[in-house]
Amino acid sequence: MAITKDQTIEQVLRSDPKTMHVFLKYGMHCFGCHISVDETVEQAAMAHRVNVESLVKDLNAATAAS
Repeated sequence: MAITKDQTIEQVLRSDPKTMHVFLKYGMHCFGCHISVDETVEQAAMAHRVNVESLVKDLNAATAAS
């Protein structure tokens, strides 16, 4: 299943823990934040001034490498 910008950070991390490295690459430490339960990938990207399309692409590439 492909990762989308509408999924929460928690959903992404639960689907594949290796995605944590992608968030770190973008300077996003969302996995340790209590907001990650409800915050979407898009919302987190906006808060961290990250290009959401690039982030989603890299998240999906990380899961494909499994």
